[in-house]
Amino acid sequence: MVDVAESEKASGRMSLGHDDVVRWIRAFAAEVRSNKEQLTQLDAAVGDGDHGINMDRGMSAVLAKVDAGEEQDIGALLKTVGMTLVSTVGGAGGPLYGTLFLQMGTAVSGKDELGPDDWAAALEAGIAGVQARGKAEPGDKTMIDALIPGRDALKSALAGGASFEDALRQSADAAEQGMQDTVPLVARKGRASYLGERSAGHQDPGATSSHLLLETAAETWGGPEQAG
Repeated sequence: MVDVAESEKASGRMSLGHDDVVRWIRAFAAEVRSNKEQLTQLDAAVGDGDHGINMDRGMSAVLAKVDAGEEQDIGALLKTVGMTLVSTVGGAGGPLYGTLFLQMGTAVSGKDELGPDDWAAALEAGIAGVQARGKAEPGDKTMIDALIPGRDALKSALAGGASFEDALRQSADAAEQGMQDTVPLVARKGRASYLGERSAGHQDPGATSSHLLLETAAETWGGPEQAG
């Protein structure tokens, strides 16, 4: 089984099962908890100062739902995450992250495993949902500024023949750069936009948590414990 997994990884055909997606959700929840204070401090500079607290509460609720669920449908799993975030996360984060996961789930509805193209399609659908809901464009200093570079790097890497593992790493690295690139931007959306020029010089909290989302995907699915 390990040999098969290594072969799939090397050829870029690695697929993700339900349990792999659960491991990613757990890893993201753990990273949100670990970075709760940083996310809150970043939000305090440009927003309500509650992004880390809200996301941690939401992901804790998500884990409770995941533990109780038994479905093997990855689409249904992602939709459960989305609905839970909508109902438990306050501020803008709940509707936006909820939409991200709901649309990702819709894109892979009925699937019990995801290949690289499935993950790319899910990410694309999720980001489209976030943009439709929040009306944000690149450069507006929002979570989109991390998600879109992550999406584009993933698609480019896969189109160029990269393995799924390498494509996930490139996606996470691009999201990190996008997150860092929000620092000099002047916010044009959300509560941070009320600050005008004073929003420049601060890293966007939503872009930061979005980087964590793609970083944990790369770490969880790109590590040696990945099962094919």
